[in-house]
Amino acid sequence: MFLKNAWYVAAWDHEVRDQLHPVTMLSENVVLYRRRDGKLAALEDACPHRKLPLSMGRIKGDDVECGYHGLTFDCTGTCTRVPGAERIPHVARVRSYPVEERYGLVWVWMGDPALADPALIFAVDHWGDPAWGVNQGDGMTVACNYLYMTDNLLDPSHVAWVHQSSFAGAGTEETPLETTVGEDGVTVWRWMMDSEPAPFYAPFLKFKGHCDRKQHYEVRYPSHAIIRAIFTPAGSGGVGQPLHPDVFLMDSYNFMTPVDENSTRYFWFQMRNFAPNDPEISAQFARSVRGAFEEDRAVLAAVHQGMANKRTPNLDLKIDVGPLRFRRRLAQLIEAETAANARQAAE
Repeated sequence: MFLKNAWYVAAWDHEVRDQLHPVTMLSENVVLYRRRDGKLAALEDACPHRKLPLSMGRIKGDDVECGYHGLTFDCTGTCTRVPGAERIPHVARVRSYPVEERYGLVWVWMGDPALADPALIFAVDHWGDPAWGVNQGDGMTVACNYLYMTDNLLDPSHVAWVHQSSFAGAGTEETPLETTVGEDGVTVWRWMMDSEPAPFYAPFLKFKGHCDRKQHYEVRYPSHAIIRAIFTPAGSGGVGQPLHPDVFLMDSYNFMTPVDENSTRYFWFQMRNFAPNDPEISAQFARSVRGAFEEDRAVLAAVHQGMANKRTPNLDLKIDVGPLRFRRRLAQLIEAETAANARQAAE
């Protein structure tokens, strides 16, 4: 049910300091830690002796010592010590995972280590650009399958009902959606012309009156998204139009990491084209975004339960074209990966 050959977010970098940090990703238990030089390591969180989580042990220099009988493992997963043993058994090792730091996040490659190319990590436009501000990232656990979250992030229409006090606004109920399918994901988008600004964004616009607004909801395989908000003075927006000097731009980056089939870790931050050094605006955005995402969390947890316990078939609507296209292609990628792994195991 998961695409393994991909980078997933495991934690914020500040969460992994001088202690062992356990996480569960794609139904696999992983322990993160830092070596003495500050570089990250990621190991299977289970000692091969009695499967006690290594995260219940301790860091010894650059290695991890099991808290049960002292077996010790280096950052490659190789056992370096078995107290009382004349030799170290060749099977005394744990899996290690490729791990990278980028954008304040810890990324772990969950598949074949030989395919772990850091260049494949989701690219964030304007990161480090002094003209752009960053809204401090946050995270939460959502009690639903990650595909309900990708559904939600390919559904601009839901804001009209779920986020009435924040992201909703004129046009979000009825304006038709466009769907674009690419090699790396699916984008659902629309321009809403000559409308009132949404409540969430209105205080930050440089212009007065009505606006032309673009909703751009893009989800890439396996489960990473960028939500672009564009607000420009009425009459200046639309497909192919140059950006107005007073345009408001905000890119919301959203990274979903399946914990298992029933829960998902959700990480996010935003980039904005104004007030780059204003911590008060960043804090205000962070609070507002968190509030809106709490609304999503309640809905998605209920959807997961409703779908798991349904007594009659659910129906799909025209607005579900994007999510369905995404699910179909991701299922194909997972099937192809599973078949390739099976062939490799048989050789």
